[in-house]
Amino acid sequence: MSRIPAVEAIPTGIVSLADHEQHARSRLDDNAWAYFSGGAADEITLRANREAWDNILLSTRVLRRLVGGHTRVQLLGRTLAHPVLLAPVAFQRMAHADGEIASAYAAAMQGAGLVLSSQSSMPLEQIAQAMLGEATRGPLWFQLYFQHDRGFTRELVQRAEAAGYEALVVTVDAPSSGVRDRERRVGFKLPEGISAVNLAGLPPPKPVTLAPHQSRMFDALLTSAPTWADIEWLKGVTRLPILLKGVMHQDDARFAVVNGADGIIVSNHGGRTLDTTPATARVLPCIREAVGKECPVLVDGGIRRGTDVLKAIALGASAVLIGRPYVYGLANAGAMGVSHVLRLLRDELEIAMALCGCATLADISADTLFN
Repeated sequence: MSRIPAVEAIPTGIVSLADHEQHARSRLDDNAWAYFSGGAADEITLRANREAWDNILLSTRVLRRLVGGHTRVQLLGRTLAHPVLLAPVAFQRMAHADGEIASAYAAAMQGAGLVLSSQSSMPLEQIAQAMLGEATRGPLWFQLYFQHDRGFTRELVQRAEAAGYEALVVTVDAPSSGVRDRERRVGFKLPEGISAVNLAGLPPPKPVTLAPHQSRMFDALLTSAPTWADIEWLKGVTRLPILLKGVMHQDDARFAVVNGADGIIVSNHGGRTLDTTPATARVLPCIREAVGKECPVLVDGGIRRGTDVLKAIALGASAVLIGRPYVYGLANAGAMGVSHVLRLLRDELEIAMALCGCATLADISADTLFN
C-alpha cells in the first residue's frame, strides 16, 4: 500500500506562489535550494521566462454572460478539470520526506495531471498506486530520459505501461546537463538515502578511450544521446502516446508531428540547460502555428499566476505545466502545500477568465491579449 502523507498546515501569510517560494527558502538547505531554484550559467533564460509572462497584457471585457463557466479542457482523449499539470521534477524527497507521493496525492486531490520524472526518488509503481484510484484525478504520465542501454530503456517503458501510466513525455532538450553555476558553488550532491530509484540496475556505460584530439563531450558522452531514430524506435516498443518535451523550434515541431509525436511541450527546461534561449511564452505562438490547431501543445517555464495560465491559453497552449512552484509548496507543507499551489492557480485562473469575459477556455483567444 502507498504511504498516505500527513496533513500539514499551510504557513501563515502564504497567499500566492511567490509567498510559497519565499517561505521555502527557509525550509530548504543550500544544497537543495541550488538544485531546485537555480538555472544555467547567468540565469538569463530563467529570469526571461518569468519576465515574458509579466510583459503580456490582458484585455478586459464587460457585461458578458458567465454563468455556467468552467475551466475544463480535453487533452489526449480525457477531460481535465483544469489545464494545469505538475511537470517532472527529480529527487523530490530533497524537498520533503514524502517526496513524489505527496505530489501525487495533491494532484489527485486537485484534479491536476502529474508527470513523474524518471529520476523520481520514489518507485514509479508506488506513485501510480497512490494516484490511479482517485476518481477526480488528472492524467498520469511518465517522463523518460533515454538511457545509454536501450534494453534498460525498454524495460523502464514497460514498467510504466504495466503500472498504468497513460503517456510518455520524452525530454529531448538535454543531451547533456547545463552549466549550473549555483550547484557548482555549493558542491551539489544528493543526500544520503536519496537516489533515482527507478534507474537502479542500469548497467554502467562502457568505458571509452579517447585519442588526444577527441572530445569527451562529442566522442564519449554524446555517443548515446537520442536522435529522431530513437523516437521512431520508441514508437515501436510502446502503445502509449508520446509527447516531446523541450521543443523550441518550429521545424522540430513540424518534424515531430509528421513523425508521429502525439503532443509537444514547449520548454527550455526551466532555464536549466542552455542559457540565453528565448522565453517559452515568446516561442509558444510559433510552435502552435507550426503544428496546427489539432496537435496538443503544452508549455512550461515561469508560470506563477492564474493570469499566466490564461495568457498561455491565449497564445495557443492546450495546457500548462508548473515545476518549481509546487516543489516550494511541497517543502512548505507536503501534500497540502502542493495542493494549495494548485488551488491558488485554479482560483486565480477563474478570476482572470471572469474579468476578461471568458466563461470557458474556448472563449480565450488572441483577442484576450492587449495589443
